[in-house]
Amino acid sequence: MADTNRTKPEIEFIEGPAPTELVITDLIEGDGPEAAPGATVDVHYVGVDFETGEEFDSSWSRGQSIQFPLQGLIKGWQDGIPGMKVGGRRRLVTPPALAYGPAGGGHRLSGRTLVFVIDLLGVK
Repeated sequence: MADTNRTKPEIEFIEGPAPTELVITDLIEGDGPEAAPGATVDVHYVGVDFETGEEFDSSWSRGQSIQFPLQGLIKGWQDGIPGMKVGGRRRLVTPPALAYGPAGGGHRLSGRTLVFVIDLLGVK
């Protein structure tokens, strides 16, 4: 069962150059159902800029988790969430190619390497 007493994660600053590939790190191993590619997931997450450590988005700050189909999300999430189990917490270090594309791509986060910490609360 998902740990509902969990609190917003602190994202540690990562030393060294930004990765060019998706880096997946399980911070807490879940023991519930596993997310499959294309599943609808219920998650709590926080996202920070790799370079500055500045938070740009957080479901925690809104006070509620968010549910959405994986295929509607950035490629880093489509690739990084499947295999994760409910109750787990995973860090995804996501290069621009798997996030919002190269600099000048039109999104405010284009060209940025992003770090997400995601808590998987449920899958459908």
